[in-house]
Amino acid sequence: MTLLDAKEDDPREARKRKTRTTAIIVFVVGVLAIGFLGFLLGHGWWFRYWPEEHVAGKFFDAIEKQDYNTAYGIWMQDVDWRQHPERHPKYPFGDFYRDWGPGGEWGLIKTQKVYGASTCPGGGSGIVVDVVVNDRAEHAQVWVEKSDHTMSYPPCELMFH
Repeated sequence: MTLLDAKEDDPREARKRKTRTTAIIVFVVGVLAIGFLGFLLGHGWWFRYWPEEHVAGKFFDAIEKQDYNTAYGIWMQDVDWRQHPERHPKYPFGDFYRDWGPGGEWGLIKTQKVYGASTCPGGGSGIVVDVVVNDRAEHAQVWVEKSDHTMSYPPCELMFH
């Protein structure tokens, strides 16, 4: 078979390909339009604090898995913290484990879900992330710095609805 003897295009296949391409383009444009319109209408907050929510989510995932070393590394934003624990004298691992380990305020964390995030009244350098822990009515709240994603306890307590 030579180039001149190539098969003719099947009109049904061409129509399927065109329909599939059009559907994908319409879907992508629709998602972008909904996202853009949502942002213009004031719903851009859905993704506004996503980086900080993601950090808090990773932290609570590690706590749920009882991987306290990884959780402490996320809290301090220092994965190699075990090689130089003296760099973190304000909140050493022992204190962290006492607070977030099985004997801490939240006990053994079996379920958790990031519920929301916001800034403290008057602003600040970080974000308060609200997390539902073990389906309790009282939520855990952590502070995530915007600049370096280190974590701490929030300077304010917010109510999320």
